[in-house]
Parts: sequence; structure tokens; C-alpha cells
Amino acid sequence: MRRPRLTGVLTGGLIIFGVALALYLAFVRPWQLRWGATDIEVKRSMLGDGLVANPSFNATRAVTVDARPEDIWPWIIQIGYGRAGWYSYDWIDNLGRPSAERIIPELQHMEPGDRVPMGPGEMGMTVAAVEPGEWMVWGDESASWVWGLYPVDENQTRLITRVRIHYDWAHPTIVFNLLIDVGDIVMMPKCMLGIKWRAEALSRSREG
Repeated sequence: MRRPRLTGVLTGGLIIFGVALALYLAFVRPWQLRWGATDIEVKRSMLGDGLVANPSFNATRAVTVDARPEDIWPWIIQIGYGRAGWYSYDWIDNLGRPSAERIIPELQHMEPGDRVPMGPGEMGMTVAAVEPGEWMVWGDESASWVWGLYPVDENQTRLITRVRIHYDWAHPTIVFNLLIDVGDIVMMPKCMLGIKWRAEALSRSREG
């Protein structure tokens, strides 16, 4: 009697998983791959696009920050695990260490070849190119991450990020890549809103 019951539970579980996956691919993933971005921003080429030729994951996210680029850039340049954090859910991506709420002078310089730690151990991305106050590109031929600042007027800036990853389904990193695919639904908007909040607070303090 136990075997048929177990088989029914497994079958039911597979059906639920299949339905959830179908809903994610049809509705949630298309939305999260362009959170906050306009059609123009999604189609616009960005530095770093050429690093990953055929991305399995290609996400462009954007948010309007009521601040100038010089008030946003210091928060971006110091980002990273064990550095200023990710301004997101620290208990998930920073092992409980609170993300910085101040500018850290010793973390205000990066150049090509520097390593941005993504997590414990050797996990990280290499800085490919950087133009202070404008854009920064991390990555290689398997994954890239670009940060760009696009002024709207004297007091507003569009913060845009683009992540492109080519999945190697036979490589152990596929587990991490799939976690990014799903986890970015909550992590990346939180990160960008965290930068927005900090930059706007910095802008207000300077004006004050």
C-alpha cells in the first residue's frame, strides 16, 4: 500500500513543479529580466555586451535616482561581498553582515583586473573596464555585469544594470546560475533601491 501512495505523492509533486516552472517562464521571468527598464533601455547596447556571445540569462534593470551621478557612484564602486555589501537582503547575500550606509574611502578605487568578491571563497568577478562616475563592467566570456549611470537632468539619473550569463548545463556552476535566475527577482530590485536610498540621502545631505 505504501508504494502506490508514494508514487502518487511524487507524481503530484512533479505536476506542481511543472506548473510552477511554466508560470515562472511565461510570466515572472520576462518581467524580472527587465525590471524598471524602458524598451529603449532594454534594446540599447551597453559596454560589456560583447563579453558574453549567447547569454542564457540577459537581464536589464533600471531605476530613477533623484541624485547626480557623483552621489551614486561611490556606492557602486564599493559594492561586493566583504566590502560594502550588496545593499540587499544581507542575511542572504552577505552572511548577515549589514551593508554599508556610509562611503568607505579605502574602497573608492577599482581598476581593470581587480576582483569583486561575490561570496565566500574564490567566488567573484573581475573588473573588465571602468570609467569613474559613468560605468563599470565586470566579467568574462561566461558572465558579465555592467553598471551604467545616465543623467536625466541636473537632479536625476537613471541607474541601469545589465547581467548576461551563458549557462553551461554540464558545469557545477549551473546550480549557482539557476539560483541567480530565480533569486534575482527579489535581490536585484532590493539592491538597486538600496543604492537609490543611499544616494538620495547623500544628495540631500550635501544640499543641506
